[in-house]
Amino acid sequence: MAALHDAAGPISGGPLTSSALLCDWARESPGPRVSGLSPAGLRFAFYGRMSTEDHQDPATSKAWQLMGAQALVSGHGRIVAEFFDTGHSRTVPWARRPEAAALLVAMADPEREFDAVVIGSSERAFYGNQFASMAPLFEHYGVQVWVPELGGAVDPKVADQEELMILLGILSKREIARARIRTRAAMTVQARDQGRYLGGRPPYGYRLVDAGPHPNRALARRGVCAQRLAVHPECGPIVSWIFAQRLAGHSMARITRALNDAHIPCPAAADTARNPHRTGRRWVLQSVRAILANPRYTGRQVWNRQRTDHDLINPDNTSLGHRDVMRWNTPVDWIISARPAHPPLVSEAGFIAVQQIRPRRQPAPGRTYRLAGLLCCGVCGRRMESHWVHQNAGYRCRHGHTSATRPDPARTRNAYVREDQVLPHLPALHLRLTGRISTAGPASPPAGPASPPTLEQAIAHLRDQEITLVYDHAARTLTADTPRAERITIG
Repeated sequence: MAALHDAAGPISGGPLTSSALLCDWARESPGPRVSGLSPAGLRFAFYGRMSTEDHQDPATSKAWQLMGAQALVSGHGRIVAEFFDTGHSRTVPWARRPEAAALLVAMADPEREFDAVVIGSSERAFYGNQFASMAPLFEHYGVQVWVPELGGAVDPKVADQEELMILLGILSKREIARARIRTRAAMTVQARDQGRYLGGRPPYGYRLVDAGPHPNRALARRGVCAQRLAVHPECGPIVSWIFAQRLAGHSMARITRALNDAHIPCPAAADTARNPHRTGRRWVLQSVRAILANPRYTGRQVWNRQRTDHDLINPDNTSLGHRDVMRWNTPVDWIISARPAHPPLVSEAGFIAVQQIRPRRQPAPGRTYRLAGLLCCGVCGRRMESHWVHQNAGYRCRHGHTSATRPDPARTRNAYVREDQVLPHLPALHLRLTGRISTAGPASPPAGPASPPTLEQAIAHLRDQEITLVYDHAARTLTADTPRAERITIG
C-alpha cells in the first residue's frame, strides 16, 4: 500500500510520534479569545472597599488599594472603571454593597467597558466563602478576577488557586473574629476594672468633662484627654426628681405629663446637636422609661447592656447574608464597674426598687379579649387596643394620644366598639370570606347540607389567614382587609 504524503513529505511514525505531535499542537494553540480585547491589553474594572468612615480616610484607603491594583495590571492592560464601597462591612454580600452590586450589574451587560476585575485587597473584597459562591458568576460572564496574592487572574480550574482563595476568605473572616474578641475583652476590662467611659452620647443628666491625659501614650502626646461623666447642672436634678416620683408611686405617664406641664425641655431639646433626627417638642413615655431603666445613674459604669445579633435575612437563601439586630441583654450579662465611676443621681437601692415596680398586667383574672389584635382603626390605621369597661370587653383607639399629654380639644374622638356587638356577626362574615355566601347577591343553593360555622371557627379563620377587620366608627361597619373587602354592619 502506498504511503500517504502531505505537502511537506511522507507522514510516518508510530502512535508515539502521533501522540507527541498532538500534544505539541494542543500546547501551542491559542487560548480562548477575550471579546473586545484591544491591542493595548485588557480593560480592568477596579474594586475596593473600606468600612469605618470615622476611623479611616476614604481618599487614602482608596488610593493605596488602587495603587496596588495598578501595579498588578501593569503591562497587561489599564483600569477603565472604578467601584469603591465606603461604610460597608466585608461580611455584607456583594449584592448588598452598593458599588459591588453596581459592578455585578455592569458585568452582566454584553456591551460592558471592561474585560476583567482587579481587586485592590482580597481581605477587604471577599469574606468567608463569598468568592466561592461568586466564582460561577464571574465564569458565566467570562470576566477574569485578578488578585494581588496570585499576581494575576484566578483560574478556578487550578486546584491550588481555588484552595488559596478559600484560605484568603477564611483569613479575612478570622481577622474580623480576632478583632471582635480582642475589642470585647479590652472593653470588659476597661469598664469593670477601670470604670472607663467607653464612648457614646452621655446619658441625659450628665455631661462629658476631661479626666486627665489619655492612657494611650501616643494619644496623650497629641493632647488627647480621657473623659468621664459629670452631673449636668440643669438636667441632673430632673433625673433625680424622676426617680423620686417613681419611688413615690407615680406612674410613668403621670411623670411624663408633669414634665410637659412644667415645660421642662426633653432630652432631645436639651442636646440638639446629638439629636438632629428628633423633633424635641415634648417628653414622651419612652424617654422616661429609658431613664428609669438606665443603671449608669447609680454612678457605676455599665457596659454591654445591648448586643448585636447577626440574623439570617432569609433562612431559605443564606447567600443573602445576615442583618445586624440590636437586642437587650439581661442584667446578668452587664459589665458593671467594681467602683463608682461618676457622681450618682440615684442610689443603688433606689434604682433596684424602681426596677421592681411593675404595672399590673392585663388581662386581669376573668377578663378575656377574643378579638385582640384583629381590629384596626379606620381613621388612623392603628391597631385597636383591648379595653375593659362596664364589665364588658371592648376595643378602642385613641389615635396616638396617651395619658402622658393633656388631651387636645380639637383632636379626633376615641373610637370604641364592644366585643359583644361584633361576635354575633362573625359567622356570617366567615361564610362570605370562604365564598359560601356571595357579597354581590343572594347565595346560590349549597351543593349539600353544611352546618353553619361556629364563632370559634370564624375567629380561628381570621387568625390563620391573618385577616384584619377595619372598624368604621361613623358607619358602624367592619371591613376585611382582603381583595374583595367583605363588610358587615354591626348596628
